[in-house]
Amino acid sequence: MVYLPTILFALGEGAVIPLIPVLAASMGADVAGAALVASALVVGQLCGNLPAGWAVGRIGERFTMVIAGIVALASGAGMMFAPSLAVLAASVFVLGLCAAAFGLARHAFMTTRVPLPFRARSLSLLGGSFRLGIFIGPFVAAGLLQLFGSEVAAIWFFIACLVVMVVLVLFGPDPEKTIPPVRSSERFVEDSGEAVSGSIPTIERAGIFQTMWRQRGLLSRLGLAAASLAAVRSARQVVLPLWGLSLGLDASTIALVVGVSGAIDFALFYASGQVMDRFGRLWAAMPAMLLMGAGFLALAFTHEADAAVLWFGMFAAVLGVGNGLSSGILLTLGADVAPKREPAAFLGSWRTLTDAGGAMAPLLVSAITAVSTLSVAAGAIGVVGILGAAAFLRWIPRFVPRDGRPDDSVDHD
Repeated sequence: MVYLPTILFALGEGAVIPLIPVLAASMGADVAGAALVASALVVGQLCGNLPAGWAVGRIGERFTMVIAGIVALASGAGMMFAPSLAVLAASVFVLGLCAAAFGLARHAFMTTRVPLPFRARSLSLLGGSFRLGIFIGPFVAAGLLQLFGSEVAAIWFFIACLVVMVVLVLFGPDPEKTIPPVRSSERFVEDSGEAVSGSIPTIERAGIFQTMWRQRGLLSRLGLAAASLAAVRSARQVVLPLWGLSLGLDASTIALVVGVSGAIDFALFYASGQVMDRFGRLWAAMPAMLLMGAGFLALAFTHEADAAVLWFGMFAAVLGVGNGLSSGILLTLGADVAPKREPAAFLGSWRTLTDAGGAMAPLLVSAITAVSTLSVAAGAIGVVGILGAAAFLRWIPRFVPRDGRPDDSVDHD
């Protein structure tokens, strides 16, 4: 009941994401127009985090996920029957909103329910559940395309996943009732001695923007470090295919290299949680950022090398290792520093900041490549990674000591 709905949602989403540019192109969009329609998904996720935080705080995780699933069904229908590019883009944007709401609802649940000694592993599994769906979804879509010869088949698969997910969440055992919030002895929530029901304790609720203002110091320090990690992750998905194209490789070779990197990434998602729970958050965040930062910096100097293709494959693997070791870090750090009484509003702000970092990275790569070269862009992302590692080294020990418990004596403002 905790992980299966996540896998179902991500599996359906992963099946339709690669087909969004194809659908746009079939409706007459050029390359730039198709990219714009595809970017509506990221914009929707970015815009959806704050209202999702409000919704989770008011109606709970279960009903937020149900509503997100039902609205996502409408977005799937919109993509299937879209009469114009504008309707298609709007449907993709709505899917992004729903993905943000679903992800934040599950994040808030894990924040309040999972005991601290297992928090990083549980959240790494949550991140791995998303990655599993996004990783397998495109293969399912490819098989359906071969079988039925139409992109509509993948959208029907997406709708089927959503229906099963909504039924499971709505009629299955409710984890919010069967798993009580962690008590004050573990410093998650304040125990008033009375029964607690619902997902978030209702003690003097603070609004979204009030929470952002109260936590502005933390968000502008540790939050920006987390955003830099999201940026480096996102840049990897853009730089590697472009690098292969710049080397003159064919599409199948590029797909193989990127696929191997993604497989390494997926294989290591649980290791990150083990490291964070056993040794502390810093010991996962630092190696991941240093590996990815150094990988991008080294890659930047290999474009004209004799064995450029070999270096490309090797550093793609290095980036996959770094990204795999970072699985669950953003979820775990957000849960560590979220207010224990009412985490949803803060998590909305946290996820907005990290999603903004991820959304900015492709724009940065594009802008630098336009005025200089792809090598310079890769080097710039490497610098972002190294600076992010330094920021984690500075701020994780201050806000999240080794045992994962925020220091109440620290003023987060």
